[in-house]
Amino acid sequence: MTNPYAGIKDYQLWRRSVARVETHLFDPVVNPRFKIDSAMKIATAGSCFAQHISRQMQRIGFHYLIAESGEYLSAQERIHRNFGVFSARYGNLYTARQLLQLFDEVFEGRRPLETAWQRKDGKFVDPFRPLIEPDGYETEEAVREARRAHLAAVKSVFLDPDIFIFTLGLTEAWRSRADGSVFPLAPGVSAGSYDPEKYEFINFTVADVNEDMTLFLEKLKAVNPRVKVLLTVSPVPLVATYENRSVLVSTTYSKSVLRVVAEQMLSRFDWVDYFPSYEIITGSNAGGLYYEDDYREVNSIGVAHAMRCFVKNYVSRPLDEENKAQTMLPPPEAPQRNVICDEREIEMMRP
Repeated sequence: MTNPYAGIKDYQLWRRSVARVETHLFDPVVNPRFKIDSAMKIATAGSCFAQHISRQMQRIGFHYLIAESGEYLSAQERIHRNFGVFSARYGNLYTARQLLQLFDEVFEGRRPLETAWQRKDGKFVDPFRPLIEPDGYETEEAVREARRAHLAAVKSVFLDPDIFIFTLGLTEAWRSRADGSVFPLAPGVSAGSYDPEKYEFINFTVADVNEDMTLFLEKLKAVNPRVKVLLTVSPVPLVATYENRSVLVSTTYSKSVLRVVAEQMLSRFDWVDYFPSYEIITGSNAGGLYYEDDYREVNSIGVAHAMRCFVKNYVSRPLDEENKAQTMLPPPEAPQRNVICDEREIEMMRP
């Protein structure tokens, strides 16, 4: 007797590839679509978890693209003002819609109606990156001028990289009723003022995210024909949900939608790949080992595991011995630069 499962590989069997493997040795990457060498330019964007990826890229010797480096500032000032957190100072791009509208603003002349929100201290911030400038701006015009300079830098993030890594983070968002602009934070959380006549809550569906990611990838390839894209899904749960249900249930919905869309992009574009950092961190075999005590923040051990798998499977040329050793260890603690998470501002409003 024969059956279709008789010849499948070990990685297709739970018992052989998961249950019998020590947690720190688990590697779910199979047949990566492309390789990365030290000469390739890599750019990143996305949710809070993407910051871990960008830091490790720089730490172990990849050619990480930083379009806004703040080279005219001191090292401490660059940290304070969030230079180098991502390839440009766009802050957290939690949703595919944010990524798409940023691209359209850079290349297609999209102009959002809202350009500045005021904080309680009287300073102004950019509604689309409200935490990127901690000290704020003195005037609305100063915000607009800073954004013009920012968009000029972002252009190179789309045009120059050989590899673009995007971490899908959320499906819940707030948008303007006037022009459909989506924000990383609800108005009124860190700046601005909430008015239900002007803003609405949205929880993107599979169809929504699928359309946004498809449009973005098509447009990106049109301006940068050589680019390859690596998608990941953030393993960080929602800090809060606006849906009238458990935040855990909303987290499951959100991550499921994003994971499905990542798979759809994989099927549609042969130059797009998916890196399973989400599965490495959240898998039942990890037993929660890779989360901090709040069950939300990913710890350094989890980040190190994900990056070991990344280097093992995607790096085409061996790293030198020093950098190779770096991938075997958790990243050093760096209290001077915390993970920048706009979402956390919601939590700060509630005792």
